[in-house]
Amino acid sequence: MKLLFTLVITLSAFPLFAQQPLRIGIAGLSHGHLNEVVRRVERGDFVIVGVAENDAKLLADNRLRNKLDTSLFYADLDDMLDSAKPEAVVAYGSTFDHLKVVEACAPRGVHVMVEKPLAVNTKHADRMAKLARKHKIHLLTNYETTWYNTNHEAYNLVNQGIIGDITRINVYDGHQGPFEIRCGKEFTDWLTDPVLNGGGAVMDFGCYGANLATWLLKGEKPKRVYGVLNHQKPDKYPRVDDDATVIIEYDNVVVQLMASWNWAFNRKDMHIYGTKGYIYQDNAEKMRVYADGKETQPTPTPLKTPYNDSFYYFKAVVRGEIIPQPYDLSALENNLLVVEILESAVKSDKSGKAKAIKSSKQ
Repeated sequence: MKLLFTLVITLSAFPLFAQQPLRIGIAGLSHGHLNEVVRRVERGDFVIVGVAENDAKLLADNRLRNKLDTSLFYADLDDMLDSAKPEAVVAYGSTFDHLKVVEACAPRGVHVMVEKPLAVNTKHADRMAKLARKHKIHLLTNYETTWYNTNHEAYNLVNQGIIGDITRINVYDGHQGPFEIRCGKEFTDWLTDPVLNGGGAVMDFGCYGANLATWLLKGEKPKRVYGVLNHQKPDKYPRVDDDATVIIEYDNVVVQLMASWNWAFNRKDMHIYGTKGYIYQDNAEKMRVYADGKETQPTPTPLKTPYNDSFYYFKAVVRGEIIPQPYDLSALENNLLVVEILESAVKSDKSGKAKAIKSSKQ
């Protein structure tokens, strides 16, 4: 009878736990995407229990200060983790610092979501993956394009065979430049640093296309990567590339990434070509499809909660409601391959030769 009572209590409590706000900590405050959490903080699906930032000036003056009690701010990540005891942490520092966040969180069993890309290089990425797997935490990577209705519509149309087999994917990402669009100094200080960001536009925007291609091709590993990194504005970005073209060669598909801080406009669009047609994903809501000899402009199906928002998704994964597949957009395996592709592009640019990838299959 006691066992039955315990079982009933456990089963009845699970849905209640699933509905409780996710207790999250914030690691770092220098990322320009911090606004993503600022504008959601009062929504109710999560509660911020601690904020860690080692820069005293930034810790004292940031966009969360008027949203949270002053007692929730810490100068040290370890102190925040031990005092606030979050279930999960969202990283808003430099890409280089992602490893430090995982090194602190994983042994404590705290799940982590970082902003794209996962890491500055494969050495960092592999260390992060090893820690996540050893301590059985989720390690997700967040991209704006993960939540585009059009990208998921394109994925479904490809799987339905509407355009036949994929033969080529062209992905265009970027804007006029971080200085030109007036990103904050705390952001550009590391975004334009070759160590803290791992590169310039190639890392900042090349990651989007590598992530989408890995998803569309279901985790297939490329054979070769060729990268051309340019300095079109060396007076503004002397230490990192501001324009990158990356060609990724698979067994039967060629993917071209065009990542730049020199576009005359903001863009995150993608062209998918197949043996029977094409899909042009123009932005988050508009797309064109050519099939059966004609072009249409279908309205993409809106994504449903929790698949439409990074924080809804993160909570669902942490609570066990979603089990990410290896090649899913936020998944660790996908993003390990993204970092390998980006690092290969950087090495290719330095050598002037295509960089071979050891295995053509993941």
